[in-house]
Amino acid sequence: MSSTIDRSAPVRAGEELPHNLLRDYLAAHLPELDGPLTVEQFPAGFSNLTYLLRIGDHELVLRRPPIGAKIKTAHDMSREYRILSHLYPVYNKVPRPLLFCDDEAILGAPFYVMERVQGVILRAQPPRGIDLTPALMRSLSETFIENLASIHEIDYEAAGLGDLGSPQGYVKRQVEGWTKRYFNARTDDVPAIERLAEWLQQNLPADSAKAALIHNDYKYDNLVLAPENLGRVVAVLDWEMATIGDPLMDFGTSLGYWVEATDPEEWQRYGFGLTSLPGSLTRSELLEHYERRTGRRVDEPVFYFAYGLLKIAVIVQQIYFRYQKGLTRDPRFAQLGALVKACGDLAQRAIERNRIDSLG
Repeated sequence: MSSTIDRSAPVRAGEELPHNLLRDYLAAHLPELDGPLTVEQFPAGFSNLTYLLRIGDHELVLRRPPIGAKIKTAHDMSREYRILSHLYPVYNKVPRPLLFCDDEAILGAPFYVMERVQGVILRAQPPRGIDLTPALMRSLSETFIENLASIHEIDYEAAGLGDLGSPQGYVKRQVEGWTKRYFNARTDDVPAIERLAEWLQQNLPADSAKAALIHNDYKYDNLVLAPENLGRVVAVLDWEMATIGDPLMDFGTSLGYWVEATDPEEWQRYGFGLTSLPGSLTRSELLEHYERRTGRRVDEPVFYFAYGLLKIAVIVQQIYFRYQKGLTRDPRFAQLGALVKACGDLAQRAIERNRIDSLG
């Protein structure tokens, strides 16, 4: 099963790390690690840059903001490092954080280093050597939602994360915040996104009675799965947007990433993972499973799904904005404008039909 482990690759042009400065810094702050330093990059992410560091027999992961990112509240390395540091003792599905550096003289930006957790990460294309049978995809779907429920049950006060966010007024604040971020990064005219933002503002549900620690970007490619048993989550990655807030908004984000086989062809083309394979739960089945597992009622599923799609559209638009401005040369970003429109179109279908699946 070693061939299915998530792989690194050579560093992309323009995203290299200053090797000698990094080597000397790590030697001074992690002296127990001995050996030459080699650096590769995990190529799949669209946000923070993630690198594999090999020092002798040790494998570490380094995270830093994307080149040219100027988004005030995003890509906060110190915040993400703090979250991992507090979660690691109480939730055994995060990598162990090792080192945070705010000296921009080293890499040109703050960064942190954590232990590497090896396992399988499911992305748009299935890993070679794994037969994703209907039975396995159903098990994965159930594991996915069970683990989200477990995150929402973490005692964040006991973990020392009670000051991480402000849950009161969370729903309204998120809709307004993501709408503002969209217009700040707007490049093309996408009327469907503007209508979506207006509809969300006019249909705000009340905040959930009980706040929770929420991941805010929970999807298949942020999960590390055990190679010998893909039904077991080894680690949850990318906690940069985690906060204390409304768990139903977190669930809505996951719904937004969940592509179904009955979705419109243009939406399936962007497949955020493998959720449309036979055996996978539908979005409605995910909702039912989440309600049974948590005891929470989701009375306005269309709102949370549509919110998830707005949020995805804005995240993609911010990346596309950086590409349009020449702040990144990653060729994967050239077509992201079409994905923004697809988010808006699918949300409009859900709103018009007042449902979250069978939208083809």
